[in-house]
Amino acid sequence: MADNWVDRHAPLSWRPWLKLGRFDRPTGIWLLMLPGWQGIALSAAAVGEWPNPRLLILFALGAALMRAAGCAFNDIVDRDIDALVARTAARPLASGQISVRGAWAFIALCALASLVILIELNILALFLGVASLALVGAYPFMKRITWWPQAWLGLTFNWGALMGFAAAQGGPSSVTLLALVVGATAAGFHISVVTPPLPWCAGLLYASGVAWTLGYDTIYAVQDLEDDALVGVKSSARRLGGAAPGAVLAFYALSVALALAAWRSGGLGPLALPLIALYGLHLARQALRLKVDDAAGALALFKSNTLAGLILFAALVAGNWHS
Repeated sequence: MADNWVDRHAPLSWRPWLKLGRFDRPTGIWLLMLPGWQGIALSAAAVGEWPNPRLLILFALGAALMRAAGCAFNDIVDRDIDALVARTAARPLASGQISVRGAWAFIALCALASLVILIELNILALFLGVASLALVGAYPFMKRITWWPQAWLGLTFNWGALMGFAAAQGGPSSVTLLALVVGATAAGFHISVVTPPLPWCAGLLYASGVAWTLGYDTIYAVQDLEDDALVGVKSSARRLGGAAPGAVLAFYALSVALALAAWRSGGLGPLALPLIALYGLHLARQALRLKVDDAAGALALFKSNTLAGLILFAALVAGNWHS
């Protein structure tokens, strides 16, 4: 029986394209979206407000599209390696279901749709979104040059925390601002665009997310220990070996400490603390249950990070309650 909604319900002609964008595996969408939601929640709570539902929806759509584009690009770069790894050999590019040209067209469509969403955000969020492309573009090559591609994924996947915080600070959308600048210039006026800087709490939340991703993606890499060794692909799981569970626990402890620092720096209320503690307990449970010879168990632990990210998001929302 099919284990995902694409194989169960999607039309046959759509399935390779949906799988190219990993829509059959939605955990990655959540893990890309949640840092953005957390940034929005932190920014709002720091000024005594609730997260803007419109921003949450835009970031959810943007995460689905950008994750799809990133996965397709990763598959273009890794198609020869994927064909040699049992878990990835059936991917549409590696198996020949989709051509490289078709994959590039898929990326272009996802990127164009993402741009439509991005220009709805303010100018600082727009600049941050464009800057993230350097991280996305470099990621597929990291497993060839460093034992710590999981750290680079952390830098990439959690960039949304900075974007979310910036977007929640308000201001006109980028397209509106551009129209004003063009109109003023045509009329002979000069407009200076000033964006508020990101405070320390945003950077601390971003760093917390990087440590979180380093932990959960090390867990994910446990699935491919044997295949990665055979094809010469590097990963934190391979580098750490039997020490991986202890290292994951340390990464997660750092994530919790940095989340607490973001809470304190942002001046959030005390109701966030029990939920941050629950976040820490959830992460500790993962690390304590991780076994490097249990690929199925590692996948289940990895997927549970959707809940972990939601708990931290709820903690930041609750931080708006100061009494």
